[in-house]
Amino acid sequence: MHRAGEMREVTLNVPAPETWGEGLVAVPTGANLDVEVRLESVHEGILASGDVATHYTGVCGRCLEPIDEPLQVDFQELFAYAGNEAADFDVQDDHVDLEILVRDAIVLSLPFQPVCEPDCSGLDPETGEKLPHGTDAKPEQALDPRWAVLGKFTTGPGAGDEDAG
Repeated sequence: MHRAGEMREVTLNVPAPETWGEGLVAVPTGANLDVEVRLESVHEGILASGDVATHYTGVCGRCLEPIDEPLQVDFQELFAYAGNEAADFDVQDDHVDLEILVRDAIVLSLPFQPVCEPDCSGLDPETGEKLPHGTDAKPEQALDPRWAVLGKFTTGPGAGDEDAG
């Protein structure tokens, strides 16, 4: 500490202290966090850089099937020595607290609209059943009976030819 150029590499294996994330997926309480961090002493403070590996669980945003996927996130932050300037992260009693840094990196990297597979077709709007993968056919929409009379008009070639003559 306070000696620029000093460096330590630390590997941690800790459980997630609480559920991290909101929405369709999250890192559950107790999930294994494999953290590899490099702590470098620089003039302004301690530079923490590394990565964390864990997994997230939840449901697919299209078909609501359960998801359990791995997650790898890189992070880097400067923990400033106590001084007159306010900083987001400070060195406290010769220690740095990585929990907030790791939590923020994980939560920001969680998918907003997770899918079980890239080509997940979702649910059939009529039956609520999961559509087979790769289904490109759009479900036939029921015609509102109030608009049925307009069905005899078309916009294709030859539309309106009956009245042309």
